[in-house]
Amino acid sequence: MLIGALQSLLRDVYALDVAYDVADFLTTDANFANAVDQEGRRVDEKLFIAEGEGEANVSLYLESRLLERLERNDPLVELNGDNLQDFWTAFEGVSHFTYYAWNAQLEKPVTLLELELQAEVDKFVATTLLVLRQGGRRPAGLHRWLFDLPRFDERLGREELERYRRANRYAGKYCRRLPPALTHGPSGEAVLRELRRFYRLSQTSKIEHIEAC
Repeated sequence: MLIGALQSLLRDVYALDVAYDVADFLTTDANFANAVDQEGRRVDEKLFIAEGEGEANVSLYLESRLLERLERNDPLVELNGDNLQDFWTAFEGVSHFTYYAWNAQLEKPVTLLELELQAEVDKFVATTLLVLRQGGRRPAGLHRWLFDLPRFDERLGREELERYRRANRYAGKYCRRLPPALTHGPSGEAVLRELRRFYRLSQTSKIEHIEAC
């Protein structure tokens, strides 16, 4: 399944031992998603988390037509202008799930800002690596597309909008230093150490690391 392959990409880059397969937590049932989050925005991707008494119920919702389009135009075979936005949407959900699940194994709490910040970094790294693996050049405009020209949902509340803006700003600043190291893929020990170290930092430490750069 495509989303399993996307999670494997994250596992490889960040050297993650994740006990949970995202495919086992996937739902494409829009009625379920709407019932669980009746007051929320209707979107193509959403991670549902209900925590209590040391346990968590988790579901990743991805809209069925989104997955159908990606199955027909597989970004792992060829990432292009026709599937890029769908790829980012699905990959963001897989990133959210993987980051939450990995931290949950270690009994480490995560914030919504952390989830969004790491997902923005993950999208930049994964897009670059896929294009390179498919024989292309590092997309010169990628940083600008993701971080300088973001489009935020007009339905976002003030608090949500500020969280997305902060995540975008911090991720953009961090990813600005990555392209030279990613040009030849994450085969060098230095870039691997950097990416893996950053992944394992807490929200506070991530932001301090970014500001120090």
